Amino acid sequence: MENLSFEESIEKLEEIVNRLENGDVPLDDAIDEFKKAMDLVKICNDKLNDAEESIAKIVENNGELIDFNPE
Repeated sequence: MENLSFEESIEKLEEIVNRLENGDVPLDDAIDEFKKAMDLVKICNDKLNDAEESIAKIVENNGELIDFNPE
């Protein structure tokens, strides 16, 4: 799952949320889906943090003072 793009991860996350919201997923499957969703959230968060850090470096390299704090 790590090789998914941000957009692919969001799409899969939306699919899981839709299935869970429909309420017709057995409990054991819902737990598995929730775990997958949490993995996808982490992937998206990591990709966003990487993008933010890359942008901060670009801005910093162009002479701008940047305060980068991902937390």
